[in-house]
Formats: sequence, structure tokens, C-alpha cells
Amino acid sequence: MSRFRLRGRRRKERTVRQDRIPLRSIVPNLITSAAACAGITSISLSSEERWTHALVALLVACLCDGIDGRVARLLKCSSKLGAELDSLADFVNFGVAPAMFMYYWLTGGPSHLAVDPHIVRLVLGCSLFYAMCDCFRLARFNTMLEQPTLPYWKNYFLGVPAPGGCWMVLSPAILSLALDAKGKAPAYAEFFQNPIFGMFMLLFVGALMASRLPTISLKHLHVHRSAVLPLMAGALFVVALLVSNFWMTIGAAGIAYMFTVPVTCAFFVRGRARHERMQSVSSPVQG
Repeated sequence: MSRFRLRGRRRKERTVRQDRIPLRSIVPNLITSAAACAGITSISLSSEERWTHALVALLVACLCDGIDGRVARLLKCSSKLGAELDSLADFVNFGVAPAMFMYYWLTGGPSHLAVDPHIVRLVLGCSLFYAMCDCFRLARFNTMLEQPTLPYWKNYFLGVPAPGGCWMVLSPAILSLALDAKGKAPAYAEFFQNPIFGMFMLLFVGALMASRLPTISLKHLHVHRSAVLPLMAGALFVVALLVSNFWMTIGAAGIAYMFTVPVTCAFFVRGRARHERMQSVSSPVQG
């Protein structure tokens, strides 16, 4: 009888354990929530015209967004809830927060004293367009997760990713603030803060995010052994620039990232043509 009682107790303990989840599964969701809080904080700081602090908050949001997925895979606790929460946080951090930053920055803050009211409404419309393009891009990304990826799409994103779009659209503001802080090139600083140029950036980057253009992805990219040393030297050079002049380097890199789009499209067309040639050559043999 004692033997049967012990077996019954063991089965009961197992059923209780199945109803529990490990505490480590909460950690990635906490990081994602912290990223969303940083994005909302950036919106509040932008409304107070604390531009540098708002950019720092967005940088924190970007860093949290970059590590939450890796932490989830490292702890083996990925979930559908975490994926949905990550998409919502990305919309706040890389859609709403940059749009509100550009809206306040281009119109001179909440008072809008220095800008014509018609321009203010146009800037608001462009900011809404950018935010909704980011929303559309994230929704399309979620619907494509279960679809098979074609071989020539392995090293590319479909459209500019949300963090990259945020980086692009904020680059003029970053450069303007960096130049203004040093008291150098005031003409360039005023050009970057021109509402016409800012509206162009909002529309252009928003269209890139919603487009189907291929953009570079470094997740599965491999390099030749002979290129490792030059790449390390270039990375060290970028680190030195970040240490010497952080915001100027970040802004210039955002503008440079924008110019990689046509180059990436050219490489993508070549890769797709090569794949189609290989398929056309192998299909008669298989037949």
C-alpha cells in the first residue's frame, strides 16, 4: 500500500509543476517593456524641448529592442506573447516616438510660435504618414514570419526595418543638434531643421519602410577570411569616432545608411538573377 501512495504523490507533484512557469521567462518581456517605457519617455522629453535627452531615451529603447530577442533565445523562453509585445513596443519606439520628435523639433516645440500654422499642420500630416508606414511594416513582418524565405532573400530585409527607419529620419536632427552644440556651421544646422526638408525626410523614409525594396541584413552575412582584418580596422575606426564625437558619428552613419539602399538593391538584383539562372539550368536535368 505504501508503494502505491508514493506513486500517487509523485504524479500529483508533476501536475502542479506543469502549471508553473520559470521566473526567467519574464525577463525578456521586462526588457521589452523597458524599451516601450523609454520610447514613451522620449515623447514626453520631446514635448519639453529636451532634444538630447529624448534622443538618449530612444537610444536606450533601441538597445533594449536589440537584446530582448537574444535574451529570450538564450534563456529558451520565447513566446507568442513576447513577439506581440515586441511589435507593439517597436511601433511606439520607432514609429510614434520619432514622429513626435520630428513634429516638435520642426515646429519649434509645443508653442509653434516660429512656424506658420499651415506648415505645422503639414508637418503633423507627414509625421502621421511616417508612423503609419512603420505600423504597416511591422504588421507585414508579422504576417510573413510563417512563410518560407527564398534563398536570395536570406541576407536582406523587405523594406527598411523599423530601427533603421528611426535612425534615418532622426539623422538630420542629430546632425543639427551636434553642429549647434559646437557652434559650428549654423547654416547647415538651420538647413537640417527646415520644415520642408524635415517633411521630405518623413515622407521618404516612411515610404522606404512600407516599400518592398531589399535592404541589407547582417544576421546571416558571411565575409571572406581575407576581409576580417580590414573590417576589424574599420570597426575600430568607427569606435574611435564614436568616442571622440558620438552624436556627429551617429548622424553621419544614419545618412550613410540611407545611401546603402540603392547599392543593396543592385546586389539583390544580381543575386536573384544568379539564382534564377541556376534554377533554369537545373530544372531540365531534373525533368
